[in-house]
Amino acid sequence: MTEPDAGVLAGLIAGHAEAQPDLDVLTFEHLSLDGGATRDEVRTFATLHANAHRLAAWLVARGMRRGDRFALAMRNHPEFVETMIAASITGTVFVPVDPRTKGEKLAYYLANADCRGIVCGDYCLPAVTEARARGADPEWVLALATGEDAEAPRLDDVAGVESLATVLDGPDATVDVLLESPEDPLQIIYTSGTTGDPKGVVFPNSRFGAYAMLGYLMGYATDERPYTGLSLTHGNAQAITLAPALSMGLRAVFSRRFTKSRLWDVCRVHGCTTFSLLGGMATAIYSEPGRADDAANPVRLVISAGMPAAIWEPFEARFGVRVFEWYAAVEGGLACKPIGEGPIGSFGKPLGLDMKILDDEDHECPPGVIGEICSRPLDGSSPEVEYHDNPEASDAKTRGGWLRSGDMGHADAEGWLFFDYRKGGGIRHNGDFVNTGFVEKVVAEHPSVTDVFAYGVPGASGAPGEKDVVVAVVPVDGATFDPDAVFAACREGLESNFVPMYLQVVDEIPKTASEKPLERFLLEQFDPAAPSVRTETRPARA
Repeated sequence: MTEPDAGVLAGLIAGHAEAQPDLDVLTFEHLSLDGGATRDEVRTFATLHANAHRLAAWLVARGMRRGDRFALAMRNHPEFVETMIAASITGTVFVPVDPRTKGEKLAYYLANADCRGIVCGDYCLPAVTEARARGADPEWVLALATGEDAEAPRLDDVAGVESLATVLDGPDATVDVLLESPEDPLQIIYTSGTTGDPKGVVFPNSRFGAYAMLGYLMGYATDERPYTGLSLTHGNAQAITLAPALSMGLRAVFSRRFTKSRLWDVCRVHGCTTFSLLGGMATAIYSEPGRADDAANPVRLVISAGMPAAIWEPFEARFGVRVFEWYAAVEGGLACKPIGEGPIGSFGKPLGLDMKILDDEDHECPPGVIGEICSRPLDGSSPEVEYHDNPEASDAKTRGGWLRSGDMGHADAEGWLFFDYRKGGGIRHNGDFVNTGFVEKVVAEHPSVTDVFAYGVPGASGAPGEKDVVVAVVPVDGATFDPDAVFAACREGLESNFVPMYLQVVDEIPKTASEKPLERFLLEQFDPAAPSVRTETRPARA
């Protein structure tokens, strides 16, 4: 495939490098909030193209061939994108790994995907060393010296590590595109592994080309400036920010990581007009103390996957934005709710596929009844999902000709779809389903709380299927945290069955690369007798 089209990453960059080489298409910001100098890293199409070919030449010289795999563990650095492009040029396959991943889990990814090497930030080197001690044996390690973590080792102090900067400082190189087809794999993205070992979803090069079209779906203008702090190791940052920017020539802005306290300042400084939210991010942002200038920002559009209905309209009003809600899973499925259409809380209606709410016998659930969100092509053919080296899981995911999302939801009488909870999750208390979004809204609005996540633990009543509500809270730094005041706010703002049984005070809420709270770690830490877990102090009855 010597002349790839714009539907694959290698061809997309080559075309833009020729047509608009000097466009500053990607900015990786380093905003200083104390008045100091910024150190933004900017990439033009020409620079992306040149650096990707240098990396491609290095991969080929290392003996990497079409279909060979390597891990890519890095925060949002421009070199992450250049390595992605190099993989597309060489026909190799990168495996994005959350840079916070520790040795045992990293060793699993390296072994399961049979990675021959790893490209990483210097802050990942201790985890790489531990993974090696656990039996992982990558042939090569190419590391970026960032100087961003004081405890990160020097590259020279770790055996067998080569410098990514040295490769990029080398001579110009040109590598023939080694793809044979757009359906050649580009990356393997692993699931979170909440119900077992993580599974690697194989993404062909053509999938990135399809991502590029999402910018048009979301209504991006030709002068849009999208922003994200979500990790490029996750599909959302690639699909909603990176791919549309590279395809449409939009000047996107990236932060190293999501930081709710800096989001609006970054958008103001860089003139960002849209950004993307996932999971608990909206609640975390909403829980920040209000400012008089909250609505004085250039953002017009928030692309959301999971905006809680309870804060949807207050969020729009406070920050002067509109919310475009959508739904998709890493394995597939697509729906959206355009601005001004449909009921608040819905994620919309399906786009280009058949999506239904099915019960355990694959019968469609009537309006208002919760079932699994399932989808398939409009022609009724079976959907295709490929988990790396796991055909049994691939078959189970598409059992009966439906893509099984694992998400539970319902439809209303007009066909608008709603997400309720992850399969196997959900909170039933005294027979009622607890909408955690309403609980989190009330707690997030308390001035002593800066982040919040509600989940369930087995009910003290012992009734089968019953759970008690726990709210994990991160107190505001320096503030006096009064749990009884938070309980009082819950009693005032919530129906009785929604009032939490426990407040679990934590320094931070553990989250995935996509900012999804990791309930299992909070459950492991939860102990009703621990000093960090508080119950309501109720006055004794006379």
